[in-house]
Amino acid sequence: MEIKNVSSIAMIHLSGLQTPHEIRFLIFFLFLVIYCVTICGNLLIITLVSYCKSLHSPMYFFLSQLSVSDILIISDILPHTLHIVLVKETVLSYAGCIAQFYFFALSETLECLLLTVMSYDRYLAICKPLHYTLAMNSQFCWIMVITCWLLSLLIVLIHILMISELIFCSPDIVDHFFCDIDPILQLSCSDTTNFQWEVTSLSFIFVVMPFFIIIVSYIYIINTILKISSITGRQKAFSTCSSHLTVVSIFYGTILCVYLVPSKGQSGNITKFLSLLYTVVTPLLNPIIYSLRNKDLKQALAKVIFTVCINKK
Repeated sequence: MEIKNVSSIAMIHLSGLQTPHEIRFLIFFLFLVIYCVTICGNLLIITLVSYCKSLHSPMYFFLSQLSVSDILIISDILPHTLHIVLVKETVLSYAGCIAQFYFFALSETLECLLLTVMSYDRYLAICKPLHYTLAMNSQFCWIMVITCWLLSLLIVLIHILMISELIFCSPDIVDHFFCDIDPILQLSCSDTTNFQWEVTSLSFIFVVMPFFIIIVSYIYIINTILKISSITGRQKAFSTCSSHLTVVSIFYGTILCVYLVPSKGQSGNITKFLSLLYTVVTPLLNPIIYSLRNKDLKQALAKVIFTVCINKK
């Protein structure tokens, strides 16, 4: 077998989704609608949080950053997926494939960290309400968000530097609809043991540990809610964190299925389907979940619509 070094790899072929030819236009239209709805929904949340003073709180500030992350990942993945659905296969340059993986990994890591910060916000709001305003001040919120971004950028940069040291082999075919870490490593002729240990270690620190922190936070939250004497008080307290808990369950549920369940013996189509859930479906559901279950966002949207209508008159 002829071995190529990294610099000699010009193109990488993505085999994409094995969809029946008869329904490819239907799937293309479905993905296109999902893309448009996701972008509009997340942009709407960012706009409302920026525009409405009633939403100038830590919870909505973190939610707007989560929307930025969702826009980043779906814009990184879905345009190429739309092309794959139509032509059955797409070709990316090696640099383009690595760039796609970079932004994918960046947004996923960022989402893990943001969901953890949001769980801490809900913990303080429900378990330490008297200290909430002092602890979750504007400066602290900005420090948390900037830290999440910087850590995400640094972690993914380490991955990219490690990948750049690998040697790859022909054929340059990735059996996936985007450039994920495992399909990329399958092209390598180098010993990837050290790289896999590095990925596992960083994943434990920045994916598993945040998940553990979220679980511990909700143990305290649920324990505090159960101590509230009135049923109305319990429902009100739980409603403030139910959307976040739903998003966490969907996001981490699919992540755990893809990356912790052994891929050997697992159909490639199953892996692709699960990958679709957290790269396409989760960014779509996040704004829907927060909008449908949040009175503040509904009121802010109604206020904006009313203001626009009045101004037009």
